[in-house]
Amino acid sequence: MPEGINLVDLFQTAAGALQNHRQELNQADSYNMNHGDNMVEIFEVITQAMKSKQNADAPTQLEYAAQLLRQKSNSGSASVYADGLASASKEVSGSLVSPDMAMNLLQKLMNGGGAAAEKPAASSAAGIGDLLGGLLGGEDAELDSSDLLGAGLAFLQSKQSGDDNLEALSKAFISTTQMGSSDHRSQSGQLVTNAVLQMLASQLKN
Repeated sequence: MPEGINLVDLFQTAAGALQNHRQELNQADSYNMNHGDNMVEIFEVITQAMKSKQNADAPTQLEYAAQLLRQKSNSGSASVYADGLASASKEVSGSLVSPDMAMNLLQKLMNGGGAAAEKPAASSAAGIGDLLGGLLGGEDAELDSSDLLGAGLAFLQSKQSGDDNLEALSKAFISTTQMGSSDHRSQSGQLVTNAVLQMLASQLKN
């Protein structure tokens, strides 16, 4: 398994997913009709920050991205992501992030640095964690499922609607976060989460 994930690659992958669905996200935003534009801008700012600090360690990259995002965007989503980046910067180390660190970063991003909106029962958390590890091909991946994907019911409902496993996990995860508070934010959060999960799956299988 690779030593870890480069933050530039991680955020660039997420930015690409948002760009591909920019118009759909704008249409889902019935109030301002610009959520897609905002999300693309947010992740382009984050990616640019990572690139400009790519020789620094992960905490420095994340903190700088938070500062730059606050300077360049004043949207509500930008504020949540900036807070999440700043919080995550205090919990990572080194230049590359491991799978469990990447998922903790994702949880922080979607909650503005706070805790998940709700905690699952221990049995549900364990089941989701086992499922995620199996899907990503990392039997020994030490993922904190209680922080990671705490919505077993949402996962089952999503599977019943025909979503594939990673999409269902993304929906289950977002349903317990701040980004799950509205339809358009939920959609963008799912796109980011799914992109990160796909990247992790690819990394763990190499």
